[in-house]
This record gives sequence, C-alpha cells and structure tokens, in this order.
Amino acid sequence: MIRKSLISLIHDAASIQRWNDHIRPHNGFSELDKQAHKMVYAYVLGKCEGEGNYDPLLLIEGGVFEFLHRIMLTDIKPPVYHQLMKEKGPQINKWVLDGLKAKTLDLKGDFYAKMCRYFTDGEYAKKEKEILRAAHYYATHWEFEVIYPQNRTTYDIEQVKAGVDKGLSECNTFDGFSRFATNPDLQKFLSLMGKLRYQQRWSRAVRMPQTSVMGHMLVVAIMSYFTSLECGASRQRLINNFLGGLFHDIPEVLTRDIVSPVKSSVEGLDGIIKEIEDEQMQKEIRPLVPENIWQELEFFIQDEFSSKICIDGKILKVSSDEINQRYNEDKYSPIDGEIIRGCDHLSAYLEAYMSMKYGINSEQIQQGYHNIFQKYENRTIASVDFGQLFDYFRL
Repeated sequence: MIRKSLISLIHDAASIQRWNDHIRPHNGFSELDKQAHKMVYAYVLGKCEGEGNYDPLLLIEGGVFEFLHRIMLTDIKPPVYHQLMKEKGPQINKWVLDGLKAKTLDLKGDFYAKMCRYFTDGEYAKKEKEILRAAHYYATHWEFEVIYPQNRTTYDIEQVKAGVDKGLSECNTFDGFSRFATNPDLQKFLSLMGKLRYQQRWSRAVRMPQTSVMGHMLVVAIMSYFTSLECGASRQRLINNFLGGLFHDIPEVLTRDIVSPVKSSVEGLDGIIKEIEDEQMQKEIRPLVPENIWQELEFFIQDEFSSKICIDGKILKVSSDEINQRYNEDKYSPIDGEIIRGCDHLSAYLEAYMSMKYGINSEQIQQGYHNIFQKYENRTIASVDFGQLFDYFRL
C-alpha cells in the first residue's frame, strides 16, 4: 500500500531550496530538481558503464533510497552533511530509516528491507552507489557552473569550487565515468536536459511552491515505480515504468510546456504538436546520444501514455490489464503508459492541491484540481486503486 505520508514526503522536496546562501536564478534550485537531474545523469553514466556491468534496477532503487534519505535531512549544507555522515553515518542512517519505516513498510517488493540493506551493507550495490555518487556530483557541478559567475565575490566561493571539483574528480572509479567525461555530445545532452529545471509547470497560473518540468518528471517516475510494485510488476516492467516516467516530458526541452487547454482548443492541434516534437527530437537529441540510448528514449516517449509490449522486435499496444494478465514477463519488455499517465495526473493534482493548501486559489488551479479528480474517482489501473491515491488529497 502506498501511504499518503510517503506521497507528501516526495513533494516536500520541491520546497527544499539549494544554494540558498548564494546568488542564484530567481526561481532557485530545488532539491527535487537536483535529484531529477541526478537520475538522468545516473541513467547515462550507467549506459556508459555498459550492459551487464551494473544492475539498472538497483541503480533506480538506489536513486529512490538516496532521494528519500536526503529529504529526511532537509537542507543541510553539503560540507556539513558530508562531515556528519563521516563521523556519525550509521547513527544518522538509523534515524533516517526509523523515520521512513512507517511511510514505506507497507510497500510491496520488500522495499523497506532493501532500503535498510542499501544503507547498512557496504558491499551491497557497490557499483550502483559509485554511479549514483558520480551522478550526484555532476548534477551539483552543473548547478555550480550556473551560479559561480554571479558569486565570484562571495565569501569562500573558491573553496566551494575546489570542493565540487575535488568531489567530481574522486568519482573516477568506474569505466563509465571516463567514457562520459570524454564524450562532449553526451555532456551536451545532459546540459540540455538541465534546461527543464528552468521550465515552470502551470505556466499560466500562480502557484506555491513552484515546480519545474524536470522535478515533475522525477515525481512521475517514482510514483510509477511505487504503483508498479503494487501490481507485482516484473523486473523489466519496473525499470521501464520508472524510466518512462523520468523521460516522458523530454520533448518539452525543445518545445516548452504547451498547456492542455491550448492543445485541445483546436481539432488536430495535438497531433501537429506531436509531429513537431518528433522532428525536433530527431534533429536536436538524436545526434547527441548513441543509438542504444536513442532507441530506448524513442520507446519511452513515442505514445508515452500508451501501454506497450515488444514481441519479435515489434512494439504492440495493449492495455495495462492485459499486461497484468498475459505479458508481465521481462521477455515482453512491458511498459505501462496508463500507469505513467495516472502518475502524471496525480503529480499535477498534488501540485494544485499544495498550492490551494497554501491559500493560492486561482481559477486555473481550482479547475485543474477538480477536473483531474473527476477523471480518477473510483478508478483502478492495472489492479492499483488510483481513486484512493487521489482521494488522499481531497479538500
């Protein structure tokens, strides 16, 4: 069972601001955005390491574990955080795990037990931890490159720079790190993905807290993973549903967020927008990534809200209920577009809910909140009670 407290905790990351003692972009850098960018880096670094040299599901799970761990410790400055972990790591991990127990113990797939092992067993997921550590420093380095020019006169900025550079250089412990570091096109791809951190959701509405497209993608990915656990998804289905959620809005880095009312205002406009997105992806993204990454990205974002399987190299659309009944095996490489869409709407619903809880009740926010709820009232997808997830946050 996915608890309300866990869903709320995930969204708390949108309110945790990074670099808040430095000059930074007007919309700031949230912990949610940083963690989202980190997972995109982790995906690419894993691909650079090579199939068979790491476990993609462990990488995803480790990323989720570290995300929850970081939220529990809120906005401790990195040097202080690292010093605390160095001197009191086991005690801090125990405190975090105790705090997360009630929120996660009911999740299926032995989620809590795996999370405990991740933070207490140094030999568990060693390669995946190395990749995630490098992803963390790359995402931090990307942020620092943005704020550094405006903070050259800030006290100890050169010391901070030296710390970020040193941390990144010390991550060169696996082959994929050097392969990525010497591939300028992949670095351009990750920098381009970073622009999604500037693109605000609900661009026509005033909201609090503001959330970016990048942060939204991680929320959808994590919720897709949790709901997939609930329906007993196979290993590859878990991987696909997380990554499908993480990458579902990638085209918006090229077209920006075109709000739903605009897409539906003119008959056929949605299809034209899709064609433009496909053209832009082919032109701007494909040249930057190797073919294996491109093929996966294409699989995730083509008809991203349709449930699909692969048979004899052909992609077939099926329902998530059919996947549950007939195709819940790795050999079919199933992906639940319906679950990803449900989690996409749940994320938007929570964004409206939080803003209204803060007392910001614009007409667009209220309409979005009520319209989305009506779509999912008493609705089940792939045996998961989405109606209950939405009902948690009724005002």
